[in-house]
Amino acid sequence: MPTISNDNFADAMTALGPFEAAPELAVAVSGGVDSMALALLAHAWVRQRGGTITALTIDHGLRPEAAQEARQVRAWLSDKGISHRILRWRGDKPGAGVQAAARGARYELLQRWCRRQGILHLLTAHHGDDQAETLIMRQAHGSGVEGLAGIPAVRALGGVRLLRPLLIWRRADLVATSSAHGQDWLEDPSNQDEKFARVRARRHLSVNEDETLSLLALAKEAAVTRRQLRDTLANLAARSIRLHPAGFCHFDPGPCLGQDSALLPLMLGDTLRCIGGGGYRPRRDGLDRLADDLAHQRLVTGRTLAGTHLLPMGNGLVICRETGRLPETVKIGEKKSGRWDRFDYTLGDKAHTNGHHPLSVGALGQDGWRQVRARTQSGLPEPVRLGLPALWSGDEILAVAHLKLTSNPHGPKWAEKIRFSTRFSPLRPLQAEGLVLV
Repeated sequence: MPTISNDNFADAMTALGPFEAAPELAVAVSGGVDSMALALLAHAWVRQRGGTITALTIDHGLRPEAAQEARQVRAWLSDKGISHRILRWRGDKPGAGVQAAARGARYELLQRWCRRQGILHLLTAHHGDDQAETLIMRQAHGSGVEGLAGIPAVRALGGVRLLRPLLIWRRADLVATSSAHGQDWLEDPSNQDEKFARVRARRHLSVNEDETLSLLALAKEAAVTRRQLRDTLANLAARSIRLHPAGFCHFDPGPCLGQDSALLPLMLGDTLRCIGGGGYRPRRDGLDRLADDLAHQRLVTGRTLAGTHLLPMGNGLVICRETGRLPETVKIGEKKSGRWDRFDYTLGDKAHTNGHHPLSVGALGQDGWRQVRARTQSGLPEPVRLGLPALWSGDEILAVAHLKLTSNPHGPKWAEKIRFSTRFSPLRPLQAEGLVLV
């Protein structure tokens, strides 16, 4: 197989643009042959444009040798003049569904690092063989046209552009490219474990080249249909959804009825994924029932679905976060920024707590609302209020995003110097290309 030239890679990147005059990129690098080739190609591309690149390796902590492998990747990339960071997945690991959990944690770590560094473009090394494997698995699960379009070359990930410039090449091309650069790589033993569906799909396709080519052709055709569908959904979203900075929305199903009624479940799925903080749409059967109830005005009481709370109001719905699914309160420590639930938060001049309780961020809840309700004229619905991100000192509320509290004459003086602000930043915006309606 031929190697991928810098000019060919530049053409692939142009198709994913636009970029800044001096682009700043992050590249996910596991150390496998695919990501090592991507790092080398992206490094050459960005140097020609006077930009910067940082390689990010995730240490999932799932294998004893993972830490040493991450250090080996750092050494290889350092020899090439590529900046490198190791991000660690900390905390307890699930006993089941570990691959899916690791994938979710990986993307969360990557997008969070990019957001903190102000980097807009994150590259991953998915290639044509990955695409074919994805399609054969989705066919087995009866996916529709969106699923059969496969892995998108561009999508939004929590305010970051996730780019996959290698989808037009095969793994053999990447092996040839890494080899031509004299670059070693790691082999992940899990890629040989047939208890995983993707490994079984890979084994099957490795001896069925004609099927692989047919799947790639199908993905290309379905991608055109998917783009047309998403354009239509974007138009419907602009007419039916008003998204509030506090992380909820008003949903008017009217524009999605009539000739566009078949799109109502998809529109609801995108909205619930955005508001509920999930990475995927809810199951189609639940969306179909919800859409049918809305179309026939049977949704007369509240309902929860996919981490959201749906409240009938006027001619439509208020869709907000389900408070029972919110994460625990997290201690801030000395950090001046971080993320809680679907919000990025920042602190201004952080005052010393004078030996009092350390600061933490969590939901306002009923206890917090009782403390502050006399200090705000908020007209937000109750379920929305209870899920707002709040700054706590022990059991005392210091600040609440989006409530515009009046000053607290009985509060600690040092707390007046703290400036707490949040930004709603869903993992999956309403449109995969990054359209967020606020």
